[in-house]
Amino acid sequence: MACSWNWNPLGEQTFYRRSELYSMAWDLAEELRDCLMAAAPYGGPIALLKNNWRKEKSPGSRPVLEIYSAAGLPLASIVWKSGQVVQLGWTASEDLLCIQEDGSVLIYNLFCEFKRHFSMGNEVLQNHVLEARVFHTEYGTGVAILTGAHRFSLATNIDDLKLRRMHDMPSLQKPPSCWAVLFQDRVTVILLATGQELYLLDNTSCNAMTPPGLSPQAGAYLQMAVSFNYRYVALYTDTGYIWMGTATFKEKLGEFSCDIRAPPREMVWCARPRSKQRAVVVAWDRRLMVAGNTEECIQFVLDEDSYLVPELDGVRIFSRTSHEFLHEIPEASQEIFRIASMAPGALLLEAQKQYEKESQKADEYLREIKDKEQLSEAVQQCIEAAGYEHEPETQKSLLRAASFGKCFLDRFSPESFVRMCQDLRVLNAIRDYQIGIPLTFAQYKQLTIEVLLDRLVLRRLYPLAIKICEYLRLSEIQGVSRILAHWACYKVQQKDKSDEEVAQAINQKLGDTPGISYSEIAGRAYECGRTELAIKLLEYEPRSGEQVPLLLKMKRSKLALSKAIESGDTDLVYTVVLHLKNELNRGNFFMTLQNQPVALSLYRQFCKHQERETLKDLYNQDDNHQELGNFHVHTSYASEKRIEGRVAALQNAVDEYYKAKNEFAAKATEDQIKLLRIQHRLQEDLDKPYLDCSLHDTISHLILDGKHKRAEQLYREFKIPDKRFWWLKISSLAECGDWEEMEKFSKSKKSPIGYLPFVEICVKYHNRHEAKKYAARVVPEQKVKAFILVGDLDQAADAAIEHKSESEMSLVLAKCSPAIDATVVEKLNRARAQILKK
Repeated sequence: MACSWNWNPLGEQTFYRRSELYSMAWDLAEELRDCLMAAAPYGGPIALLKNNWRKEKSPGSRPVLEIYSAAGLPLASIVWKSGQVVQLGWTASEDLLCIQEDGSVLIYNLFCEFKRHFSMGNEVLQNHVLEARVFHTEYGTGVAILTGAHRFSLATNIDDLKLRRMHDMPSLQKPPSCWAVLFQDRVTVILLATGQELYLLDNTSCNAMTPPGLSPQAGAYLQMAVSFNYRYVALYTDTGYIWMGTATFKEKLGEFSCDIRAPPREMVWCARPRSKQRAVVVAWDRRLMVAGNTEECIQFVLDEDSYLVPELDGVRIFSRTSHEFLHEIPEASQEIFRIASMAPGALLLEAQKQYEKESQKADEYLREIKDKEQLSEAVQQCIEAAGYEHEPETQKSLLRAASFGKCFLDRFSPESFVRMCQDLRVLNAIRDYQIGIPLTFAQYKQLTIEVLLDRLVLRRLYPLAIKICEYLRLSEIQGVSRILAHWACYKVQQKDKSDEEVAQAINQKLGDTPGISYSEIAGRAYECGRTELAIKLLEYEPRSGEQVPLLLKMKRSKLALSKAIESGDTDLVYTVVLHLKNELNRGNFFMTLQNQPVALSLYRQFCKHQERETLKDLYNQDDNHQELGNFHVHTSYASEKRIEGRVAALQNAVDEYYKAKNEFAAKATEDQIKLLRIQHRLQEDLDKPYLDCSLHDTISHLILDGKHKRAEQLYREFKIPDKRFWWLKISSLAECGDWEEMEKFSKSKKSPIGYLPFVEICVKYHNRHEAKKYAARVVPEQKVKAFILVGDLDQAADAAIEHKSESEMSLVLAKCSPAIDATVVEKLNRARAQILKK
């Protein structure tokens, strides 16, 4: 049960508590001071490099890189075989950065598996790394370097590496006494101190800074600390003076003077979000001090070497034997657990205890709260305080009190209570000694459940991650499916089982779970050198669009082609075919397509638009003479410009059509060759464009130009049917208005098309006078229509009466106007009446 016995006051209203998280499980032979160390924030892992260069050991021994959980349980270790490491640090995604003296940065995962490396540039390589810092901003994880030439270089985001060299400091002849990275207005800068001078460096300038309200007797700067959110800076001087203020150096938050002049080993901020108190934790070899903007401080004695890890809402302190958390007591906890507190939450907690004892005092406490109308506030205080407590028993006690209190409230939303119960159950599960992630409630909310699940997956704690997803009822795609996919990617790396066993195990576990991509798992298997396993896993992938790219990557092009064809996706087939074209020699490529008719057909379509010469090779290989003939015809019109080339291409087409036994196409192509040659001569003789016109258009143009003999020559040479030629000639003559020639042509011999077309053509071109000449020559069956066309309704009526055709009479009557054509109408009506009498 939490109580105030271990609370330490800092000023009148603020208390700090140092609570134990774990007894460390590691068995270190070395002192922490003899190791390079780095602990990840948000309850992250701890990396140790037992450094040979700091201790005198046998020449044959090598340093060992070890990674532990926050509880000291070993996760992995390797013998360090690379260069001398200057600094260790963790990325936001919990990858370990090992910064070497030559400026190269090696990146390992939680299990000491190498991922990649990068260099901080040639200048750093030449001048070596004196000191380094790993920092985190909204852009990602960055690295800052101080070189042997006393220059600074940094990369703001190691995943998008852009090296920046900071502005030089001419007066800097030796390393600064202390320096830190600041992040201001979305720009990363360097704050450094030399003696009593303070400077701010960016990539274009170097500005001297003067902290407001700094004591004149402050002395030289020895240590500095930047807060977790980069908003505050603390400075420690050689006189034991501590200045605290904003990172912009526009406001002073407080100062403190201690009696210790020795340089501190570490100094970090210890501040709770939204807290009014700002404090720093300063550590020496055997002493720890918490100082704020008050005259007093809190001091702790350290029994052994300790290491400080700044967090969002406190400081983690670990040594060889223990891991503790130092933090400010939140207001809700202070209100409830302060001695003799009469706060609503404290009274409700006491009421619940008395209720369990079946004491009437429970009712008295409850009435006191209700009389002040503070019951809702009391419930909220208990719920909030439960989140800040590390011990499950204390959490339960506070939540029982909240549950007890809300029973007496008519309108109280249970959401905050239920959510806190869920959050605490998750937090208690991950704080377990075997898991070793000591997140606080504030850190958990800042980190989010999605990132926490990612971290459990990185630690390969798949069962716990799945249980949390199921407990919180997260969607499968966000939760269980994603975790199972990570598990499968890890499973394919296990070399102790056969491909068949691994594939079956993965499919049995994953099945058709929504959001699972077997192609991603297969891709991971291929990266691990297990190609056959990758192919087996792809069999479970329902989307061909995901199967095919990976099969191509694995050089299984023929299998990829089969899968693409099965999918029915033409774009996918084209992708594979073009890949095969670049991968195989021409002969093998064509042979592969011969076995896949669908792919061959699609490739032909592609070649028709993109690669005509390749299409010719395909037809030659298949002895497809019909398509070869078509190819030459297309080439004649699309590619050849000279008449000789076009005729030659068409002659090739004729040869191919004869081989294909297509005499009609061969004869048609021969006629086209003959027409091309004639058009070429006409174009040269008449200086007009005749090439590429049809036979019909060629004759029409000749008639329009008055070249009637040449037109008739073509008529005879190409054996054009009489009816077609007569239609063509009268249409062309009417178009050019040569009515005299038309009349002469109509009398040249008996018209094979009759004379009604002459009437229609003349009317079409608005010449009824000429049309009347031909109306009388029309055969009797068509006379009514002809006279109607020329507008002679009287003769049309006579013709209809002569034929005694009621339908023709009706047709003429429909064209008559009663006012204008009254005589015609009367004549027709009499005739119709006589026909009806008979």
